[in-house]
Formats: sequence, C-alpha cells, structure tokens
Amino acid sequence: MGQFAVIGLGRFGAATSLELMRLGHSVLGVDADNRVVDQHAEQLTRAAIADVTDRNALTELGLDEYDVVLVAIGEDLQSSLVCTVHLKSLGVKELWVKASSRAHHLILTKLGVSRVIHPEEEMGIRIAQVLSYPMVNDYIALGNGDFVVEIEASEQLNGRTLGDALTTEPRGLIQALLIKRKGIATPHPPDQFVL
Repeated sequence: MGQFAVIGLGRFGAATSLELMRLGHSVLGVDADNRVVDQHAEQLTRAAIADVTDRNALTELGLDEYDVVLVAIGEDLQSSLVCTVHLKSLGVKELWVKASSRAHHLILTKLGVSRVIHPEEEMGIRIAQVLSYPMVNDYIALGNGDFVVEIEASEQLNGRTLGDALTTEPRGLIQALLIKRKGIATPHPPDQFVL
C-alpha cells in the first residue's frame, strides 16, 4: 500500500485520488476550496484545506513523507508552479505535475519534477488507439514502439495453435505473454498451445 498526496481535487485530481483509494492506497487530498474538500473528505484517507502557494501550509502537511505527490492543479499556472517550487524545496522526491500547456511543461521540466502529465492529450491518444484497433481491449505502451495489448481470440482462431496464429515476419515480432481461459491464466504459453 502506497501513500499518495494529491494537490488539487478538480475532476482529474479527484478521479486519480478515488482510483488510488479503490486500489487500496492511502491518499491525502488537498485543495484550497473547502467545498471541494468537504465533497471528497469521506472518501479519502485524509483531506485538507490549504493554500498550496504557502510554503508553511505545505510544510505542515508533511508532504515529504509521501511516496508520490501529484500536483493536479488545473488552469492556475502560477499556483501550480509556486506549489511545485515549494515542494521541491521541501525535499519531495517523487513529484508528478499536471501541465496545462507546452510552456507549463517546459518550466516543470526545468524545475526537475519526476513526471509531467498531460491527461487530456494522453487520454486522446488512448481513445484514438482504441478507435483505430477495435479488437484491442486494453494496452500499455512500453516505449520505443512496443506495446502490451489485451485482445480476445476470435472464432477464426478456434482450434489453431498459438504458433500458427502468431506467424509474423520478422519472426518473434508478436509474442504471447499470457493466455486467460475461463479464469485460468497460462503465462508464457508455448507455440503448441491450442486456442
């Protein structure tokens, strides 16, 4: 179980916080708006109302003790940057920040944050991939053009061996990592596995 702090409980920050909670993590949600904090307080491990541009307020929250701090402040560029500078000076090691523009991204990169996030852009790419490849249920991009994809075997593959179904040139371009059938997982299935 990890400990996460999410600063900014707008749509993106709230959705991230609630999903982290669902996954069994401890989450501190922080926002300057008391109504937003009240709305999510019961669903989070801890919730705090704070002016995140105030270094003392951030110090009191003990954010340097969290595994990851996510700055999910939306359109207020100044608040996002001031908060980020304070968090860096407080020694937060794993700092992820939502960027709202290319200029914001550039400044965050220069500040040395661990990761810059563009949620709308990243989701747009995921949606385009799903629309382009409807047979793919889900995927994870590994970088360098490599992906792990989840697909359902079609009726056309019924009775064929995995090796026959994955015949590609160059050989080995597509590899099966796992087959799940009726709730039973077979990791690294052999080419002789019958679909």
